[in-house]
Amino acid sequence: MGKMALPYLVFAVLVLWSSSAVAEDAYKYYTWTATYGTAYPLGFPQQVILINGQFPGPTLNLVTNDNVILNLINKLDQPLLLTWNGIKQRKNSWQDGVLGTNCPIPPNSNYTYKFQTKDQIGSYIYFPSTFMQKAMGGFGALNVYARSVIPVPYPKPDGDFTLLIGDWFNAKSHKELQLLLDSGKSLPRYPSGLLINGKKQSTFAGDQGKTYMFRISNVGLKTSINFRIQNHQMKLVEVEGSHVIQNFYDNLDVHVGQSLTVLVTLDQPPKDYYIVASTRFSRRVLSSNAILHYTNSASGVSGPLPPPPMGQMHWSMKQARSFRWNLTANAARPNPQGSYHYGKIPLSRSFVLANSAPIIAGKQRYAVNRVSYINSDTPLKLADHFNISGVFGLNSIQSFPSDGSPYLATSVLPASLHDFIEIVFQNNENTMQSWHLDGYDFWVVGFGKGKWSEVSRKRYNLVDAPTRHTTQVYPNSWTAILVSLDNQGMWNLRSAMWDRTYLGQQLYLRVYSPVHSLSNEYDMPLNALLCGKAAGRHP
Repeated sequence: MGKMALPYLVFAVLVLWSSSAVAEDAYKYYTWTATYGTAYPLGFPQQVILINGQFPGPTLNLVTNDNVILNLINKLDQPLLLTWNGIKQRKNSWQDGVLGTNCPIPPNSNYTYKFQTKDQIGSYIYFPSTFMQKAMGGFGALNVYARSVIPVPYPKPDGDFTLLIGDWFNAKSHKELQLLLDSGKSLPRYPSGLLINGKKQSTFAGDQGKTYMFRISNVGLKTSINFRIQNHQMKLVEVEGSHVIQNFYDNLDVHVGQSLTVLVTLDQPPKDYYIVASTRFSRRVLSSNAILHYTNSASGVSGPLPPPPMGQMHWSMKQARSFRWNLTANAARPNPQGSYHYGKIPLSRSFVLANSAPIIAGKQRYAVNRVSYINSDTPLKLADHFNISGVFGLNSIQSFPSDGSPYLATSVLPASLHDFIEIVFQNNENTMQSWHLDGYDFWVVGFGKGKWSEVSRKRYNLVDAPTRHTTQVYPNSWTAILVSLDNQGMWNLRSAMWDRTYLGQQLYLRVYSPVHSLSNEYDMPLNALLCGKAAGRHP
C-alpha cells in the first residue's frame, strides 16, 4: 500500500460512515385525525378518543435523529394538544405540546408538529395534555430505535412487543371526570380497572427459545402498577432512553408516566403463561391479565396468577435503587454513558419542591410550594417571545417550601442555560407521587424517608444513577434529581398523575440565555398557533 493510501482509506471510511448517518436522519410524515368513538374496555360502552380510528392510538416507530412531520387534525369538540412524553425537543420547546408552550388546536382545525428524536433511543409515549382527555384515550407508544451504526449492549431481540398499562375509570366520557374535578372533588380513590393496550386481555405470541423485547409504559392517570410474567424472568436493559446494568427481575414496579424496556427469553415448557399488571400500594388490588403464547403451545394458561411482591414501599424503593446506569454502554451516541461524570459537577442552584393537597375557595386543588398552578390564556412561551407582560412572573413561586396559605398563580422558576441544578421532590403526603420534566432527562440520585436536608446528600449516588424523565416519590419521603440545563426553552415540570396536574400540581422551568442564537434555540415556527394576548402578532 502506498504512503498516501492509508489516509485516503481513513477518509473514505469516515465519508461512508458520515453519509450513512446522514441518510438515516430521515423525514417521516404522518397525518393523524383525533375523533370520538365508542369502546368497551370494561365491558360496557364508553366514549373514547381515537387517533386515526385506533384506541390506543398508532405506535410511532422511529429511529434516532428522525425528523417527524405530523399533521394533527382535531375533530373533537374541545381544543386539543398532544405531548411527546420523554422526547427532549432539543432547542425546540415550541413543539412540546403543552399549554405553557402551545396554543391548543381548536375543533375542526389542525396543527403540524415538526420535531426530531435528536440523540435519543428508548421507549416513550404520547398523550393529550389538554383537559382530562388523557383519561379516555388519545395516547399511544413512541419507540425510538438506535441507528444502524450505533451498537446496543444486547443481541438484537427476535421480536418487539409494546404494552401500555394503566388504570381506567368508570365514566361515560373524559368530560364526566373533568366536571368532577371542576366541581371541587377528587377522583375516586381506586380506579374501576386496569387495562393492557386498552383491553382487559391481550395475547403476545413468540417462539420457544427466542428472546423478545417488551416495552412497558404506565399510561394511566394515578396508579402505580406492578408488572410480571408467569415463570419468566425479565432482564431490564433500558429505562426511558438510559441503558442500565442488566439485572433480572421477577416483577417490576412501573409508576405513572414511566417506561421500562426488558428482554424475556421464552425458555419454559411450551404452553401459555399469564402476563399480569396489578395495582400497588392499595388495599383494593385490581389486575389485568394478558397471555404470553408459545407458538408451539401444548396447553392454555394454568395455575395461579404469579403473585405480587410481598413488600410495599421499602421493597419498591430498594428495587428503584437497584437500577444503575451502564457506564460502559453508549445510548444514542457512540460515547459511553459513563464519560459524563455528573457527580463531579458543582451545583449552580438547588430547589426543594413540596407537593400538597390544599382546599382553595372551597375546592380541592393540588399545589407546589403552596402555589396551585393555573393556565394562562396566553402560552408562557409566546408571552416570553413577544415580551408580553401580565402573563407570568418569575417570582411567583419560591425555591423552597415555606409556611403560609396556598394560592393560585401561573408559576415559573427561572434558571440559566448551562446551569447544573438539584431538585428535591418533598412528599409530605401519605400518597405516592410521580414527577415528570419535559425537555430533559435527569439523574435520579437519591430516595429517602422523611424530610430531606443537606445531610441527605451524603446518600446520593454520584457514580451510576440512571437518567430518566419521570421519577416516583414515595409517601412521606423525598427523591433527589440532578439536571444539566443544556436545553433552552420553557419546560413543564408536573405531576405525572393527571388529576393532580389538572388541579395545579405543576409549574414551568424557564431555561434562558440573553444571547439569541440558533445554536441555543430554534426560532418560533412560522405555523405556530397564536392565541390570548399573542393573537394577531407576527411570528
